[in-house]
Amino acid sequence: MSNQSNTQIDINDLGLTDYIVRPLTLADAGAVFELMAAGELETIGEVAIEEADIISDWQRPSFDLATQSIGVLDSQDGHESLVGYAEVYRGRYADVAVAADHRGRGIGTALAHWTQRLSRRDGSGLVGMPTPDGSPGERLLRDLGYEVLWTSWVLAMPEGKLIEPQPIPEGYSIRPAEGEADYRTAHEVVEDAFLEWSERDRETYADFAAQIVRRPGFEPWHLRLMIDPSGEVVGTSILQLAGECGYVSRLAVRRDQRHRGLARALLVDSFEQARAHDAPRSELSTDSRTGALSLYEKVGMEVTSTWRHWAIDTADQS
Repeated sequence: MSNQSNTQIDINDLGLTDYIVRPLTLADAGAVFELMAAGELETIGEVAIEEADIISDWQRPSFDLATQSIGVLDSQDGHESLVGYAEVYRGRYADVAVAADHRGRGIGTALAHWTQRLSRRDGSGLVGMPTPDGSPGERLLRDLGYEVLWTSWVLAMPEGKLIEPQPIPEGYSIRPAEGEADYRTAHEVVEDAFLEWSERDRETYADFAAQIVRRPGFEPWHLRLMIDPSGEVVGTSILQLAGECGYVSRLAVRRDQRHRGLARALLVDSFEQARAHDAPRSELSTDSRTGALSLYEKVGMEVTSTWRHWAIDTADQS
């Protein structure tokens, strides 16, 4: 991060004079969830995000709510309600949401410009965010000069659909994580695999643990490990339960162990674990950088929504 990362950008410059504008706190997690959930229900017909997702992101040591988030609140009769929100992680990855009944008042544009200024402060000036296909947010970013860098898909294994078993080579096995050493090893496997296609800095274990191990509701059995005949961890699938849905947040296999059916076996194992724990529906997401879409479709998953990562490079702007 830039050495300016502890400096709050002047929020009075946003031009939102009819609203209260302030940095967010952990106490705002529920309000942000409600705001984002309403937007997802409107655009993709279901709520994919959980409040636990927001909390786990905000508790990463590398993220500072006081200087990397902003809330826009409407005040009526002494009651404040959150109608807009934005955050930027590492000066690169943004999230923005605006309440439907407060659109058309310049909030989305102001928040987008705020994310750009924050990115120039904390990073290179390249900042982007995911938006559902055809959403108001996508239309706004297009109008502001953003461009698509990649496409993402959310896929689901329909409830009741047969999960075909996936055999693994002799001597391999799948087991749950058993403590800190396994968590750290899973982190290494995930980062080694993801950094083959993702252009970002290596995630620290502390940030990984905040999102996975310290995420509200985490249990060690959520973290599934593929073990080779020598006893080494060569792959992992990380499961998150949300009511009746089991979501595979990360799936990775060590490069030298691929093309043996290990990733598919881990995926099927996670789905079976979710169903065994009263979550009959299973989901995950992938994007066009990974080339993994066909893997998930081959096990019977179906695309339920399409998202695009829109970004803009403002490094040369004042």
